[in-house]
Amino acid sequence: MNYSDLAEKTAAELNAMLKEKKTELFTLKIKQKMMQLQNTSELKVAKKDIAKINTALTAVAN
Repeated sequence: MNYSDLAEKTAAELNAMLKEKKTELFTLKIKQKMMQLQNTSELKVAKKDIAKINTALTAVAN
């Protein structure tokens, strides 16, 4: 996910994506606790995606 892709979206689309990514992060954390997560780098990617979406939301608000 690139920031340039997010800059074109509306606030409603970004909020929907943020909710989806937070749910994904929650699921990944549960899988990690239960020792079912094979690729732990997915957690890092999900956190970075959430940060990018939050940055884009801040830019849209201003």
